[in-house]
Amino acid sequence: MTKQEKVNFVINTLYKLYPEIPVPLDHKDPYTLLIAVLMSAQSTDVRVNKITPLLFERADNPYDMIKLSVEEIREIIKPVGLSPMKSKGIHGLSHILIDKHNGEVPKTYEDLEELPAVGHKTAAVVLSQAFGIPAFPVDTHIHRLMYRWNLTNGKNVVQTEKDAKRIFPKELWNDLHLQIIWYGRQYSPARGWDLEKDIITKTIGRKSVLDDYYKKKK
Repeated sequence: MTKQEKVNFVINTLYKLYPEIPVPLDHKDPYTLLIAVLMSAQSTDVRVNKITPLLFERADNPYDMIKLSVEEIREIIKPVGLSPMKSKGIHGLSHILIDKHNGEVPKTYEDLEELPAVGHKTAAVVLSQAFGIPAFPVDTHIHRLMYRWNLTNGKNVVQTEKDAKRIFPKELWNDLHLQIIWYGRQYSPARGWDLEKDIITKTIGRKSVLDDYYKKKK
C-alpha cells in the first residue's frame, strides 16, 4: 500500500465502524465541556462522567463556580485525581472567563491556553467538540495508534499532532480524532491487545510493531 492508500484505508474503516460518533465526556455547553476535559487529565472519562453531575449540580457556569471555594470544588472532584491542581484551575479559569471574556469560553488556542490548567490538548478538544473548529487533539490512544499504523515517527504528541494534520483532510479532523480514540479503546488498547481484532494495525501496521507482537505471542 502507498501512504495515501493507508490513509484512505484508515478513514474508510473508521467511518464504517463509527458512522455516528459519541463524544466521550458528558456536557451541555462549552463551559461544562471545558471543565470536564480539564478534569479528565490522568483520569478516565467514565470516572469524570460520574463526578461532573455532582459538580454541575452546584455550579454549571463560571458565575456559580466562583461562589464555591477552591476547597469545596476539591472535595467534589477528589475521585478524579489531581484535585488540588484541578480545583484551583477550575476556580481560577472561571474568574478569568468572567473578567476577560464576559463569562463565555473563548474560541482561540491563544485565549484558551492562557486559562489555568488548560493545555494545548484541552484547548483543541474544546475548539473541535464545542465549536466545530477544525482541530486534532492527540491523546495517548491516538499517539499509540498513529505509531502502530506507521503514520508517524513522533516521539511525542506534539509531533504526532503535526503528522495527523498533515496527512488527514482538515474537514475530517474533528471526526477522526474521536473515531481513533474509540477504535483504540475497543480494538487496539495498550494492554490486552489482540491483533486479530485490530484490522487496521493488522493491515497497515509498522513492521517492527507486528514483529514484536508475534514474538510475545510465541
